[in-house]
Amino acid sequence: MFFSIALLIIAVLIALRSAPRERQEDAHIHGAGQIGVLAAIALFGVDYFTSYYYATGEMMSALHPYGLQGRFAYIAVAIIAFANFVFGLLYMYSLGPFNEGGGSYTASMRYLKPTLSLVVAVTLIQDYVLTIVVSALSGGDQLLSIINAYDTGWVWHFALGAILAAVTWYLTIRGRGESSRVVFTMLGVFGFLTVTMGIGLLIAHFKGVAPEPSEVITGSVPLGQALLHLLTASMKGMVALTGLEAVSNGVQFFINEDAKLVKWGKQHMPRLNSIWNFYSGKSGVGRFVQTAFLFYGGLTTLFLTFFSLRFNVFDGTLGRTLIGNLAFIGFNQIPGGVILFWAYQILAVLMLAAASMTAFQDAQATEWRDVAIGEIPEAIVYRDPRGTFTRSVTITFGLSVLIMLLVRGQTTIAIPFYGVGVFMPIMVMGLAVRRHILEHAKGSARLWGAFGASFAAGLSFVVFLGQLIGKWHEGGWAALVSFSILAFLAHLMLLSPLGYREPRQIHRIVREKARVQGAMASIVEWQSLKMQEYRYSLLTGIARFFELFGVRRPTRYEPAPVPAGDYDHALHVDHPEAPSFLEQYIKEPQPKLGGSPKQTEPAQQNRD
Repeated sequence: MFFSIALLIIAVLIALRSAPRERQEDAHIHGAGQIGVLAAIALFGVDYFTSYYYATGEMMSALHPYGLQGRFAYIAVAIIAFANFVFGLLYMYSLGPFNEGGGSYTASMRYLKPTLSLVVAVTLIQDYVLTIVVSALSGGDQLLSIINAYDTGWVWHFALGAILAAVTWYLTIRGRGESSRVVFTMLGVFGFLTVTMGIGLLIAHFKGVAPEPSEVITGSVPLGQALLHLLTASMKGMVALTGLEAVSNGVQFFINEDAKLVKWGKQHMPRLNSIWNFYSGKSGVGRFVQTAFLFYGGLTTLFLTFFSLRFNVFDGTLGRTLIGNLAFIGFNQIPGGVILFWAYQILAVLMLAAASMTAFQDAQATEWRDVAIGEIPEAIVYRDPRGTFTRSVTITFGLSVLIMLLVRGQTTIAIPFYGVGVFMPIMVMGLAVRRHILEHAKGSARLWGAFGASFAAGLSFVVFLGQLIGKWHEGGWAALVSFSILAFLAHLMLLSPLGYREPRQIHRIVREKARVQGAMASIVEWQSLKMQEYRYSLLTGIARFFELFGVRRPTRYEPAPVPAGDYDHALHVDHPEAPSFLEQYIKEPQPKLGGSPKQTEPAQQNRD
């Protein structure tokens, strides 16, 4: 027992000493704490890393009830690993041309159509809310698994999920610096204990520990049905790719300087400058996080699948989750392993709750832009002195708890809705990257780059359809319906009077209320004007349609929106220190004859 306690203490101390600490000079850049590589890995990678706890279990649950795990499990692992690699490469490249944040939301506005940008915006909000739902409920599942109560009543699952979501909500509104340190410490302990568990599982394997008894499967599954189960299993193993869009969306929060490894490499290994330059600046910080996405999903899924088959354990076996069963076997091979088992399971609960922070961070990064373009009412945007959009975070938390109640605390009901929408933004990013390459690259780089981006976009479309088909009987059809309804409601909001934005209002939302400056502010201002052009074209198109039936609008049209102009001109690529391009459209009030009225006296009214 003392050996296990000593191991645990060492793991905690090393992780705590390695955890990032926010520097005072970075605390309020543009009104938001800027984070480096370690903090970015913690906050923007935790959702992806913690999919380890439930993705493989969900994958195997689609196969083993039919006795198909032996035939198809490794094929599903290969599909998951390949998709992770392709999508990871796409987003690592995208941080070059789209390095001011916004993800596919910004990319689609720049190179595609405003319609796609609007649909991407609502899709991402839906996905962030469901990330919180699935992560918090999975944390509750792991907690109940410790006491072999995984199959207990739904009220306990809901209550634990809501409590865990509330904890992460509280940490998020306290600021990025503090939350990143807490999450990184947990990730460090997780890595240490996972390696320890792996060693224990190998010991159990070579000692010949017997697997759990196999369930009796009556009858055979037709090939067509078996392939459908394989598709379902593959799709359920890819539920955490939200992290790719999360990094691209939140790159504005990264420190725009080289990581220590990159600085050392440029100084001591200049022959590899092409690699160091690729990982340089804030784009490089994001790429460090996304590099893990290339291999992590495939390797961890392979690791868990191998031992799941070896010991014949799955979600629900012995009242535990798949991870709970493997942790019980692995840590029991180590002296005092029961301490490590409990620590690992409690850590799983805390990390799955912390995975909600990725969604909370990205909800902030997305929703203030949605306010600026007219998709969300202006009252939503408020930024406290610590740089957190507290109203966005709180509203997202409230919606998450409501959905937990609607699905009656059952993770398996929520999962078909989670992970479906994210593949549509990935497809849009692939199309936008393709357009960028066709406009800026030449020769073989243009040919192969466009092919690669097209392949990634096509693969994401196939996976999007696969998610709907594979999860159809579990509610995938409802995910398609909700996706369509949200896109329709977003257009209604944009067309309503609350969706109207004029230059002064846009400037106030971006520069004063959101307190965003620099290139990111210019991008959102440009996007807002483009969306107002789109809104105006929709309004005039609707009016002309009804005129065909003799129905005419009784009031005057709203004034034509200010032209957005060219993206590069609005961004001031040649003069990044230049003021907002909206200032040319903001008219200062003209003084009346005799000068402006005194501020201490009420303005006189006209007596004409």
